[in-house]
This record gives sequence, structure tokens and C-alpha cells, in this order.
Amino acid sequence: MKTSISKTTRLCMSLSARPGNFGTRFQNFLYDALDLDFVYKAFTTKDLAAAVGGIRALGIRGCAISMPFKEAVIPMLDALDPSAGVLQSVNTIVNDDGFLRGYNTDYLAVRHLLDAHQVPRDLRVAVRGSGGMAKAVTCALRDAGFKDGVVVARNEATGRALAGSYGYAWQPDTSGLAAGLLVNVTPIGMSGGEESGDLAYSLSLIDAAHTVFDVVAIPVETPLIVAARAAGRPVITGGEVIALQALEQFVLYTGVRPDPELVAEAAAFARAA
Repeated sequence: MKTSISKTTRLCMSLSARPGNFGTRFQNFLYDALDLDFVYKAFTTKDLAAAVGGIRALGIRGCAISMPFKEAVIPMLDALDPSAGVLQSVNTIVNDDGFLRGYNTDYLAVRHLLDAHQVPRDLRVAVRGSGGMAKAVTCALRDAGFKDGVVVARNEATGRALAGSYGYAWQPDTSGLAAGLLVNVTPIGMSGGEESGDLAYSLSLIDAAHTVFDVVAIPVETPLIVAARAAGRPVITGGEVIALQALEQFVLYTGVRPDPELVAEAAAFARAA
């Protein structure tokens, strides 16, 4: 990894309520492998406006934005890329000589994965969850051509609002649900969470599905993904999402697109922490 930092080294960073290691290890691995004079560091803050002011004033090249800052940061930026504007949710800031533009690479990653896995567009889709990431996923699904869908969310206000924005139905739980594409965008199955051993969808729903997509990235093999593989269903994992959205951030910051083999190495290195 990088052993020297000079006055010309460009800094990229992340802002999150609870900083993790994936982005730091992923980005720095690629900087080193491609001999780029960049360095990446994770931060948290209790003063978002001051942190964003620092990005602008200090010439920090880019910043990954995680919850709870994805919507609050928008008024502090100069422009939004369409990927963020349609969602009103930002997960990436790029600084061009003091001009801050917001992007949403979560959306870009989901769109890419739906294409790469050749998921049939005539499937009915169920999205479990109604938070910020669910917004990016649901928008990506709608824009990719999934016209028939339902948002499953306990919070009626956010669930109905999300569903209504994209022409989907809403229901509070999975009772009576029927869908060919099952998507989990909740913490169910996340390592260390209260529901880490739970399934976001029942075994009967998994058996009846065509494809199962879990956005949870840690662990990659969530209980839902394990059950879907056991049922012989094609899967899309959160590990794929986190690597792709981090790759798109890397490209936005550096202008360099690494080859897929190097990206896979970086993702494996990042997950090994």
C-alpha cells in the first residue's frame, strides 16, 4: 500500500455516522495497484455543513456519503447529477475546483446488475424496505423497465410514498405476496444486527420466485441468499452492489476505470478486513 504522501497527493474521503473499512480498503487498494497519487480516509461528523465546507475549501477531490447524510447534504451542493436528482439522495460528491456535484452510484450499481444478470423485465417485483437505499433500488427497478411492483414496508407513510412515486403498490408485510423478483433493502440478515439470522422473505416465497436480490453486503452470503441458492434460484448479492457503487465512485474521482479482474481483487481485499 501507499508508503509516501506528498503535497500533490489528492485526498478522497467518506462521511458516515458509523464509518466502515470497505470503501477505505477498496479505494486505497486500487490507488496503489494503478500507481495513482491518491489517498482515501473515512470520517464521521456532527457538523455536516462544516465538513462539506472543508471538502470545498481544502480541495478534497471526492467524498462518499452514507446515512444519515444522503438527503441533508443536498442543499450544500452546487449541482446534482441526474442519478441523484431524480432520487433527491446523494451518496457521492465530486469536487471540481470548488464546484461540488452530487451523484448516486447506488442507483448506477443496481441498474448495471439488473442488466448484467439479465433479469426478465416482465417479472413482478417486491421491494422490502422504504429507506434511502430502497429509494435508489426502486427507482433503478422502475427505470430498468419493471413496471409491476409492490413495496413492503411496516412504515405506512414512507412505504406508501415510495410506492406511489414509482407507480407500485404498498403493503405492510409479506402476507399474500406474489412476486418473481424478491428484493431485500432492510437490515434483515445483516451481520451483527438483531435480525441477523432472519429471512426477509419466507421459504415459500423464495421457492416461487425467479430471482432473489439482497442488498445487505455484510455478510455477502446472507440467510436470504443462502436459502435462494439452496432453492436453485439466481441471486444478486449486496457484495456485488457495494463493489460496483464503490467502483463508480473510484471512476468519478480518478477518471480511470480498472479492469474487472483488478476490481474483483480490490473487493476481495476490502471484504477481508
